[in-house]
Amino acid sequence: MRKRQTCTGSDAPGSIPGQQGVESRGSNNACCFCWCCCCSCSCLTVRNQEDQRPPRASHELSTDTPTCEESPTPTLEEVSAWAQSFDNLMVTPAGRNVFREFLRTEFSEENMLFWMACEELKKEANKSIIEEKARIIYEDYISILSPKEVSLDSRVREVINRNMVDPSQHIFDDAQLQIYTLMHRDSYPRFMNSALYKDLLQSLSKKSVEA
Repeated sequence: MRKRQTCTGSDAPGSIPGQQGVESRGSNNACCFCWCCCCSCSCLTVRNQEDQRPPRASHELSTDTPTCEESPTPTLEEVSAWAQSFDNLMVTPAGRNVFREFLRTEFSEENMLFWMACEELKKEANKSIIEEKARIIYEDYISILSPKEVSLDSRVREVINRNMVDPSQHIFDDAQLQIYTLMHRDSYPRFMNSALYKDLLQSLSKKSVEA
């Protein structure tokens, strides 16, 4: 079981530094269409655990991510390349989909969700959108009250807490790198030895021979 980090700032536990009365996230109705040949996931994600939290206003942004990213079926060469480096796995939507399904079996999918949310944040240029998305990411993955809190050290948390007063699109860069490193060192080796990866590789190898 992952240890929860304690907040060292002066704000109340789980609150966003410099903000009060923040509304919580509502349910996610996003749906996706993807190859998902190895996924046993539903394309409609429902967060029953958050039903008691007040819904986010309709005009607010959301960082909720579909259960799968849209992507073509990966080739044998692509899947084989995943074994060469973690970067090769993470650079393609198909690789992230399969790895994310594996993380779900280990109850650590929030690591991938956080990493992907940070990638989306870095694409933003509008200051108001950046502030809103940063707040949502903080609520979803940094707050100690969130069921999807990621594991970060106290130094990184303190920096984020200070910078939330005026967040930029790179406010979570250190945290994102820390989670990327965690997935690389901890989850990636187990993924490469998992039945999920081996079955996919075997299936594509068989289709290649038959062709």
